Amino acid sequence: METHIITITYRECADAYGLSEQDLREFVDLGLLRAAEAPNSISEEPEHLARIARLYHDLGINKEGIDIILAMRRRLLHLQQALALQTARTTQLERNLRGSGPTLDADDWLF
Repeated sequence: METHIITITYRECADAYGLSEQDLREFVDLGLLRAAEAPNSISEEPEHLARIARLYHDLGINKEGIDIILAMRRRLLHLQQALALQTARTTQLERNLRGSGPTLDADDWLF
């Protein structure tokens, strides 16, 4: 999955996403957004900015709550990737075993 990072000033971000410049500074201080090398700028994915704006404005979630939600989202995405990897490994193992003998169902191993 390709990510697209933009660099946007606080003013432009405030206009585009409806967040105040003070809110943006607080999000940067909390580590929810990355400050860019340019002064008064953010370097971030547009989808991430939109997600934060939606959580803050549309759902009325406070900044600490947004931090928790985004951490849970990162963990969920990580778990989904791990599950996809394990599913692929299981499929590969099942294909290899089919050619070398009988394959038992997982229920056959339960007591």
